[in-house]
Amino acid sequence: MSPSPRRCCWAALPLLGVAPPRGSRAWRAIAMMGLINNVIPFTLIVWAQQTLPSGLASILNATTPLWTVLVAHAFTREERATPGKIAGVLFGFAGVAAMMGADILGGAAAAGVATAAMLAATFSYACAGVFGRRFRAIGVAPMQAALGQVTASAVVMLPLALVIDRPWGLPAPSAATVAAVLGLAGLSTAAAYVLYFRILALAGAVNLVLVTFLIPVSAILLGTLLLDEALAPRHLAGMALIAAGLAAIDGRALAYASRILRS
Repeated sequence: MSPSPRRCCWAALPLLGVAPPRGSRAWRAIAMMGLINNVIPFTLIVWAQQTLPSGLASILNATTPLWTVLVAHAFTREERATPGKIAGVLFGFAGVAAMMGADILGGAAAAGVATAAMLAATFSYACAGVFGRRFRAIGVAPMQAALGQVTASAVVMLPLALVIDRPWGLPAPSAATVAAVLGLAGLSTAAAYVLYFRILALAGAVNLVLVTFLIPVSAILLGTLLLDEALAPRHLAGMALIAAGLAAIDGRALAYASRILRS
């Protein structure tokens, strides 16, 4: 976790008139959120993408809502599983099996382990989505939660990065690299997490993570256009099954089709 998102959030606090999080209860919850929503999934995803192409990794990332249905059913009363959500989970896991089955049967152990790491990351995201519901109850605003989460993540990751990566021995980053990091920090992390916690408070964990369905589409297009990556037919079939699962979980498309048939 780069310290840049943390600096972006801290810099925005005076402009928005928001105080930093206070109290041990709030910071304990924030620290746990940073662990399961940043440290664990980011580490697993970065490691897995050394083996998996970006398009396939993004498809696996879209399984987050499937895990969230299961976690929310187990730990909440408001977001219990329905027949449609259960059907969505089954479709989604069928999609995952379609994508990773051939690699396992063919003995591609590295791809199988990387796929498992991606799925573990999405499970961690699901746990974070459900866990983060408590911030509204304990009086932590979205901006405070975003600030605290990236700060806690930076505190954990900075010592590990110094020990493992030894950045002082690496060549200085280019201007393009610095610009990319700043863009990821300011827009894709700091601003995105403010929206994340706001939507979580208003719409719930399951609806929040449905946005991950948009990631495979953009990642596949960008990977194909910019990185010359290609997906096998089974990957496309897996994405179609995951899309069907997400539609079943969301329920609105099925409700609309039902109304059309009745009219």
